[in-house]
Amino acid sequence: MALTGDQVDLFEASIPRLKAIAYRLLGSASDAEDAVQDTFLRWQSADADRVEVPEAWLTKVLTNLCLNQLTSARARRETYVGQWLPEPLLAGDPMLGPADTFEQRESVSYAVLALMERLSPNERVAYVLREAFAYPHGRIAEILDTTESASQQLYHRAKKHIADGRTRTEIDEAAARRIVEEFLTAATSGRTEPLVRLLTADAVAIGDGGGKVPARAKPFEGAAAVATFMRSLFTPNQAARRLLGGTAEVHVSYANGLPALVIIVDGRVIGVMCLEITADGIAAFRNQANPDKLDRATRQWAATDHGEPTLRIH
Repeated sequence: MALTGDQVDLFEASIPRLKAIAYRLLGSASDAEDAVQDTFLRWQSADADRVEVPEAWLTKVLTNLCLNQLTSARARRETYVGQWLPEPLLAGDPMLGPADTFEQRESVSYAVLALMERLSPNERVAYVLREAFAYPHGRIAEILDTTESASQQLYHRAKKHIADGRTRTEIDEAAARRIVEEFLTAATSGRTEPLVRLLTADAVAIGDGGGKVPARAKPFEGAAAVATFMRSLFTPNQAARRLLGGTAEVHVSYANGLPALVIIVDGRVIGVMCLEITADGIAAFRNQANPDKLDRATRQWAATDHGEPTLRIH
């Protein structure tokens, strides 16, 4: 059926919320875009006049599409080359969605998106809709075709899995930037000791190359191992230049609500390294280097001025 102008306007007004939900559920901006487009096609073919609460209808359709994606994604990731990390979103990307509360900011952080891979699809839906969008359990239950008590159980299980995997910490932007700059100074000093002092004892470094660019299949674990790797990565040398494909510019920025290093070669983003900073030091480095997951970041980066890089790796 043809949509009226009001029905098209209603859908377009819902797009930012739908994209923010889909990205949190899928960890992929391109897959989120596809899910929202498929939701529109279903809205177009529905009898929209008979839909009592369009927002609820659209959310349910989108969520079901994402649940199907999550089920197939689990099978695909069993054959994924190396570590899998979400597609990063740079600061200011509208797909990041609401960020008024700590819970909303945390739900889209790179650390939590990675941890959400441990959840069942239904747990992920309950966590995202409740934590980031404050949906009541009655509405979540309707979306998942379950009971309100089951929705509560899904949410509490998901929240426990997330809490078990990380320390809830939020550091203000100025302090975070200072720590990142201290890290870069230490990483380019040629010595591991200054780096070790900035890291937690159980620090990890994870890289996602997707089989397209070199990346270690297993994470580096422990302050000494991570410090040694970071020193080799950021100390300017010919081997690093060959690996990067040219002179790299390193900018201190933000991605998914976390301080990040954005690495640029010839105007293209070739890496987004998110740092998880706690009261005890830097706990994790998650570096997205798979070029398939950096197109959106490259487009967004090119659209704004970021000034001079903090570091050049020649």
